[in-house]
Amino acid sequence: MMDSIKLVIFDLDGTLIDAYRAIIRSFNYTMQRLLLPKVGGLVIRRAVGWGDENLLRPFLNPKDLKKAIVIYRRHHKIALLKDSRLFPNVKNVLGYLKGRGYKLAVASNRPTKFSLILLRHLKLDKFFDYVLCGDKVKKGKPHPEILNKIMQKFSLKPHQVMYIGDMSIDAQAARRAKVATIIVTTGSSTREEIEKEKPYRIIKRIKELLKIL
Repeated sequence: MMDSIKLVIFDLDGTLIDAYRAIIRSFNYTMQRLLLPKVGGLVIRRAVGWGDENLLRPFLNPKDLKKAIVIYRRHHKIALLKDSRLFPNVKNVLGYLKGRGYKLAVASNRPTKFSLILLRHLKLDKFFDYVLCGDKVKKGKPHPEILNKIMQKFSLKPHQVMYIGDMSIDAQAARRAKVATIIVTTGSSTREEIEKEKPYRIIKRIKELLKIL
């Protein structure tokens, strides 16, 4: 199976990048500005992965969502630079895959602007051949559209693609796109939630990819 893989697609948050501190800070800054109670970090972490509008929506009056998004995004573009970091060995893994001739892409539910801020700030942009984010598709993950569009970009079939994520929705999107997926347990989903989706492989750390690909 691995011999047929030409393209490796990565999620960002929880997979390559630990931006949870930045997300929690921006989230609770937004709550404070709207005179709403703070929310615990673990609750926020568990809500990450669906895009920032879906992150904020359950905690707000619907009429306040547009205002909240403006506040959140204004704060977040600065918070990301202060409080985001790579998970260990990410650059080594990406460099190894690039050296082996794999095409590399990003599929994230994050808006493009903030994904690019992260990729440039953490010096990952040089590794990727293509970046596609939730604001550029009609339906975000777990819908398979984002993966299907990336495959179309490279003119590849599902059996030639591997998707690496951290959440059950990543595994769901991959299954619907008929793409094999590896889920790393450094993100927002519990291992139990991930196991229910029956991905190709579950790993604890991103460096374990080097034993598979």
